[in-house]
Amino acid sequence: MAEWLLNRWTGAAAAIMIQWSCGASYTFSIYSPVLKSSQGYDQSTLDTVSVFKDIGANFGILSGLLYTAVTPYRSGGVECLSAKSKWASLGGPWVVLAAGAVQVFVGFMFMWAAVVGLIGTPPVWVMCFFAWLGANGQTFLNTTNVVTGLRNFPEYSGTIVGIMKGFLGLSGAILIQLYHTFCDGDPATYLLMLACLPAFICVLLMFLVRIYEVRDSNYKKHLNGFSVVTVIIVAYLMFIIILQNFTSLSTWARMLTFVILMVLLALPYGIAIKAQWEESRSFAQTFSFERPPSTDSQKLIVSSSYSPSGDQSEYQELPSDAGQLQLNSDDMLTHEQEMNLLQAMCTIDFWMLFLTMISGLGSGLAMINNMSQIGESLGYSTIEINNMVSLWSMWNFLGRFGGGYVSDYIMHRKGWPRPLLMAATLGTMIFGHVIIAVGFPGNLYLGPVLVGICYGAHWSLMPTITSEIFGVRHMGTIFNTIAAASPLGSYLLSVKVVGYIYDKEADKEANSCFGIHCFMSSFFILAAVSFVAFLAGLALYFRTRNFYKLVVLRRLKHSV
Repeated sequence: MAEWLLNRWTGAAAAIMIQWSCGASYTFSIYSPVLKSSQGYDQSTLDTVSVFKDIGANFGILSGLLYTAVTPYRSGGVECLSAKSKWASLGGPWVVLAAGAVQVFVGFMFMWAAVVGLIGTPPVWVMCFFAWLGANGQTFLNTTNVVTGLRNFPEYSGTIVGIMKGFLGLSGAILIQLYHTFCDGDPATYLLMLACLPAFICVLLMFLVRIYEVRDSNYKKHLNGFSVVTVIIVAYLMFIIILQNFTSLSTWARMLTFVILMVLLALPYGIAIKAQWEESRSFAQTFSFERPPSTDSQKLIVSSSYSPSGDQSEYQELPSDAGQLQLNSDDMLTHEQEMNLLQAMCTIDFWMLFLTMISGLGSGLAMINNMSQIGESLGYSTIEINNMVSLWSMWNFLGRFGGGYVSDYIMHRKGWPRPLLMAATLGTMIFGHVIIAVGFPGNLYLGPVLVGICYGAHWSLMPTITSEIFGVRHMGTIFNTIAAASPLGSYLLSVKVVGYIYDKEADKEANSCFGIHCFMSSFFILAAVSFVAFLAGLALYFRTRNFYKLVVLRRLKHSV
């Protein structure tokens, strides 16, 4: 029975459920009005609380350090542990999930207690701390699910990271559907739900999310099954969001749409059961050995970090001269070892990735942060603007999921390094900003789509590239440190560029601006900043392409 619960497929399905439940930071607009009115905040004070929430949601260094400290790591060999000893282990991904669940629960429970009057009005700095705490719990859950998924499915790391990041991007839309179904018009109760739901799901499933380092390449079709379910959920959410923007659904209709959504979100467990059944049957047909006497609680779970099996047809043959390609001594020092954070920060590769985050993702956040004002200045209706803002999470998801999936495809089929796709997405983002800047009719039906897809793709490409360049042992710490560049870039470009220019162009009395000139200069600047990110991504590609040929592609080839 243990093998049907303790396997990488049920672990992936459990991680998906945790991912879609933990995106409360994306729904601040739902509960911010009641937070403002109940605490007597003005807009600047509410914005301060929001800033601390954003910092918490993007400051994942602590989660990475904890994951590295409590999660066992092997660079090779075969390990056999009994199910009993695994359950009794004091370390593992569940520790990080538990820590994140506690943070989410305490942070949002405190905010709910303050809103409903269970406690006195707290000082602003205390509310900022608990907003940070609740949002920071998200990084613990996200780090655990992304890194564990990458270690369980290393040959298709881009696909699994894209799925995990995609569900995190979708979580805002899913949680808003829960709000409309159970708490519509009652954001205080929604705060209580945000405190309890992720914590409950984590406690229920956290022991299933663990590392099963069994290497084989025969699982792609099951990952594709997860991908198909994900796309179906996105299509359904898009339909519901557009429907809700044009009509008010009755109570029974909201309940029906919610039940359908829950059925779709449960489908990954069906795929997990099918995948485990096929793997067990294949294993039984291929290997026959006498099982040593043992009790049911001591069934052996074999975990191997290297096991040659599977079909090699999906992998491109390395060039005949690949073995003759030479890396310079700096590259060899950089890539031949599992690097910790300080070692990674001493490399050029780290700062190239950091620059792409602060420039590329910072410009993307600056666009979405000002989406309503952009639409208003160009004469779009409120319904049109609401639709565009609502669908942003869909474009973001398509980028996150598609970036991982496509990067695996070009790696396995074409042998093209992943940084090449990163450079391409950053280059495409330039055109998205230019389209918004020129302000032609209907430009917001194209520009934000390009920016959103490219923005999301970067969130799945960056962790995967980080694991390939710096290794997986300290990956959680390294990619969370690089990700901290995103809110920094958002602040610099949103406040110091877009906000500053808008205020200069705006009518001083009405404090509003109408016309193409309101955002033209700022978005040409964002396009220039994205061009800098594109150059950094292109430089990273040229710098690492020999390493990908000698190390990453060869590792993929030999893993099968």
